[in-house]
Amino acid sequence: MAEDYYQLLGVDKKANTEEIKKAYRKLALKWHPDRNPNNKNQAEEKFKKISEAYAVLSDQEKRNQYDMYGSADQFRQKYSQEDIFKNFDLNDLLRGFGFDLGGSGGRTTRTGSGGGSRRRGGPQQGYDPFADLFGGGGQSYGHMPQQGQDLQYNLSITLEESVSGIEKKLALQREDRVDEINVKIPAGISTGKKLRLMGKGGQGIDGGTAGDLYLNITILAHPLFARDGNDIYFEKSINFTQAVLGTSIDVPTIDGATKRLKIPPGTQNNTKIRMKGYGVPGLKGGLKGDQYVKINVMVPKHITEKQSLIVKQLAEEGL
Repeated sequence: MAEDYYQLLGVDKKANTEEIKKAYRKLALKWHPDRNPNNKNQAEEKFKKISEAYAVLSDQEKRNQYDMYGSADQFRQKYSQEDIFKNFDLNDLLRGFGFDLGGSGGRTTRTGSGGGSRRRGGPQQGYDPFADLFGGGGQSYGHMPQQGQDLQYNLSITLEESVSGIEKKLALQREDRVDEINVKIPAGISTGKKLRLMGKGGQGIDGGTAGDLYLNITILAHPLFARDGNDIYFEKSINFTQAVLGTSIDVPTIDGATKRLKIPPGTQNNTKIRMKGYGVPGLKGGLKGDQYVKINVMVPKHITEKQSLIVKQLAEEGL
């Protein structure tokens, strides 16, 4: 199947210049041989193809000509490699991506009409725009220290741990070993927060610094409590007479204590009673939340004859 420059870069035919450059940058970083030491030949071939596609599609005149032919194979029948890479400075572009091109001796792959003939009707023999980059003529391309890859780690903690804070020991599987890392989880952290551990990510390349490790925090569901922001919610059921006459109940708190809470007479179903300061600490010195007790008034489904008689008497009294 004939190659298509748009497909090589993974962009739509209506893509603008910035979208094309962004796609090429991503692929260049992926396929540059410096980043594929165990598969350099395949990476080099792939890198050459995407660079050729970018050289054409990033130049509006060449792109217009390419759109007329419809495929890379047909385009190459009319334009030589020198034509394709004319005025295209691959080295300068890659320097912006963080690659060292020391092997080129300071030269670039930019070509022009001066000092050489342009020949159409097929590839030009002897011209290699990647000679400096990939070691043509006995030269080698340089290596530049590259930062290691950032890593992601999903960490689940309990609600109590999110409230009080905790120190966790993580076991990270590396290529040839298991690393143990101690990390302090701050009090007040919530689901969706990320903790960054600098230098704990992937190993650097050619002496580059290590990447970072990002911990994605998830708080596990709790059997008694629910959290909303820095507030804690707890549900307590009382019977009908307690709601009418008032009562006192014991309420657990998220820190493990138990508090005596007064329920005033006439408390309605779904009433929320606030316990100030019994919620979650704010991150970085923020205000501490509260605990709310939601009262559920239970209406009995089954009552005795005596209870039925009493309720009827209360009904006659207007209750």
